[in-house]
This record gives sequence, C-alpha cells and structure tokens, in this order.
Amino acid sequence: MAYNNNIMFIRYQLLARLVKMWKENELLEKVDRLPVELHPRKQKPLGRCCVYKERAVTKYKTMAMMGFDMTDETDETERLSTYAAHMMERKEIDSEKSILSVMDEACSSCVKINYEVTNLCRGCAARPCYNNCPKDAIHYDSEGKAYIDHEKCISCGRCHQVCPYHAIVYIPVPCEEACPVKAISKDEYGVEHIDPEKCIYCGKCLNACPFGAIFDQCAVFDVLNRIKEGRQVVAMVAPSVLAQFKQPVGKVFGALKAIGFSDVLEVAYGAEETIRREAEEFKEKLESGAAFMTTSCCSAYVQLARKHIPEIMPYVSSTGSPMYYVAEYARKKHPEALTVFIAPCASKKAEGRENPNVDFVWTFRELDAVIEGMEIDMAACEDFTPEEHAGHDAHGFAKTGGVFTAVKNMVGDPELQGTLIADLNKKNIAALRAYAKTGKCPTRMIEVMACPGGCISGPCACNEGMAAIRQFDAELKKKE
Repeated sequence: MAYNNNIMFIRYQLLARLVKMWKENELLEKVDRLPVELHPRKQKPLGRCCVYKERAVTKYKTMAMMGFDMTDETDETERLSTYAAHMMERKEIDSEKSILSVMDEACSSCVKINYEVTNLCRGCAARPCYNNCPKDAIHYDSEGKAYIDHEKCISCGRCHQVCPYHAIVYIPVPCEEACPVKAISKDEYGVEHIDPEKCIYCGKCLNACPFGAIFDQCAVFDVLNRIKEGRQVVAMVAPSVLAQFKQPVGKVFGALKAIGFSDVLEVAYGAEETIRREAEEFKEKLESGAAFMTTSCCSAYVQLARKHIPEIMPYVSSTGSPMYYVAEYARKKHPEALTVFIAPCASKKAEGRENPNVDFVWTFRELDAVIEGMEIDMAACEDFTPEEHAGHDAHGFAKTGGVFTAVKNMVGDPELQGTLIADLNKKNIAALRAYAKTGKCPTRMIEVMACPGGCISGPCACNEGMAAIRQFDAELKKKE
C-alpha cells in the first residue's frame, strides 16, 4: 500500500532531477557531480555513517533510476556518466533482470540478528533462555543478566518464546516482515536478496524498506529516448488514475500529451472486454459444477497462484486483465507505435514483460517525477479526452469490490454474493490456500486484490489512504 514517507520523496525528487538534466541535454555532463552536489563534504549525514556513504548510496539509486541494478556493476570505479551513456544507447530492456532488486550499498543498517535482551531481564535462576538455546549463544554478565552473542545466534527465537519476563524482544527486518511469501532473506554479508522464484511483485517491500534499498526496474529514460527519437509512443493509463493526481483526469492525459505521447488510451476501455468475458466464464464454470471462481485482474495474485498456491489455478479466471485487452487494441490501432502501460504497482511490470503488446511499464510515481522534471504545469495543460470510452463499472475496477460488482451486473444476478480479499497478507493467503484445498468457499466468486483498498492504494501510487478513496469516489461518480 502506498503511504507518505521521506524515502519515496527523496527517490522521486532524484528521478525528477535526472529527467530535468535529460530534458536540458545535460545528463552526461552533470550526472557524475550529482552525488557530491546532493551531499557536500561538510553536510551532516542524515541517518548514515558519513557523507561518503550517502554519496555511494546516491550513486546506486541513480543507477537504478537509469534502469541498472547491482549485476551491471563490474567495476566500482565506473562513473555514472558511463552508465548514462549506455542507457542512452540501450535499445531494449533486459527481460532477464529481476523486476525488484536490492541495492546492497543502501541495505546496511537493519539488524543482522532478530532477537535482543532488554533491561527487563531479571537474571533469574531458571535460565530457560540459556537451557533452550541450540547454539550456546546466551551468556551472562557480572550482574547475572543475559545477553546474546550475535556471532553464534541464528535467530531461531527459542529464547524469546521461553523467557518468563518477556525480556527478550523480536526485532523485525521491515522488508522481510512485509513480504507475505518469504521471498526476502539475508546473504552471508547481511544484505537482503529477493528470490525471483518466490517473489510475487506485490511491492510491499518497496515502501517497507526504511533505507530505500529496494527498487523496481525503471524504464523512464527508455521511453523518453524513444519519444525524443520521434517514435510513436502510446500511453495506456490504468483506471486508478482517477485517484492519483489533484487535477482532473483530462489534465493528466493532457500532461501525457505534453510529455510527447502520441495517443492516450484508458485501460478502463480494456476492462469492458474483461467484464464481458469474465461474466461469461463465470456462468460456464458454475454450469460445469465448479465450486467457485476467482478474478484474475491482479497480476500479483496471479503470480501468487502460480508460485505458491498451484492448487487454486483451476479456480482462477482465464480471462485477460484490462491491460491485456487495451494493449491488444492499441497494437491494432497503432501498429507501428510503442506502448507504455502506466500503473500503481510493480507487478504490472512483470505482467507487461509476458505480453508482446506491451513494450514498457511506468508507475504513477515515475510519471509524477517525469512531469515535475520536464517542468510541465498540469493545470495549464490542454484537456485531452481519449476517443475510446468506458462505462462506470469498468472504471470501478481500481477499487476493492469493483471487479466483482462489474461481473455481477453483467451476469444480471442481484442476489449474487462475493468474497472480497483486498490485501495479500499471510492471513488472506492462508484463506485462499484453504479454499483451494477444500474446494469450499463462502461464496461462488472471489475478488482478489494485492493491496488494501484495491489498485488505488498500490505501492507505486501517488495518493494514499482515505484521500485516495475520497478522490476516486468523487471522480467515479462523474462517470455515471
């Protein structure tokens, strides 16, 4: 879920600054000095050991903004301008790279061991922590109070479980705690790594990391370079755009035209086809005796089903997502154009990679940074209205209950009940696993969204919480 924190502000201010350099044709000339300008020698470091550490972290963040990750660094002395030159010449995104990656220079401040003895320890004679430690990691000081030898501790948690005073506390690692599928773990150097075989790209770790070490693969400059080259580039904007920016959606589309996109399509137009097909499939499944059907619009949920709950796959709708159908339409309408899907989440970058009709994926945060970097005044932009129109239900896909409501209306059964799962946390994943195992569900249809509140609260959204919900509801009402 998106929320306001200083990491996201710093990250996208950095991207905006890079975009401004690119716009003014100064990127190759000025990018090497950027870490020094942002962190002068006498500046007091904010949260890190020294200004040189801050500069190193900024270097790797800049690399990530230009579409690189740690596997691209073969020489630590390589200058940022060299990477920028490679980026300017790059013809396509490396489809083998991970969608989410950790910049290890920034991943250095979280606890290495998850358990610590507090001053609540009374030095008791029972010593259950000592007797139950499998690695002899518990020792006692001169006053008889326990402490943990972190060189021996394996974070098994037994001491925490047996302490009668609750004096041993569990200290979570934010990204590990946020990941609902245990895809993140430390290597032997204490740096977190994301396992692509387990990751569902829900993006929870993006906002959870308090040091901004986790990045989603960025294609901002790949798209801007194609626009500068004179290529036709079409923007396909997710329905959750209604909740993202302070300006009316016509102004947002106008800003996309000001960036240089040749056409703008609403992905809600593709949602119309999703509604029709999913309603037909739902009726067919019920007639064939299926116990229930789940939606398939959320790509993080589809990744979850494939990688972690394969037994639920027969219940997952085979209907394509709205992105799938609008990209198919965009390819027919503009055969020579490149297509860019703009969404509030990282998982769509994984889905876009699998779709030959999607060339690039941006997030709303990236779009916001581009608009700022190109110094576009959205309020002053001329309104743009796409030729293609979509109904109220299609735009409602972005909020929890929207997909189910649309299918229910298309099926024409006012009594139809649905189960709404709006957050892929451990509890909800366990429920889905139980439904799949038993073949029993409280209702005949399950709508699954990875984020609380639905897509409007995606990890890469520009708005958050109740503010996003209120804005979306107000904009959706206009679609009636």
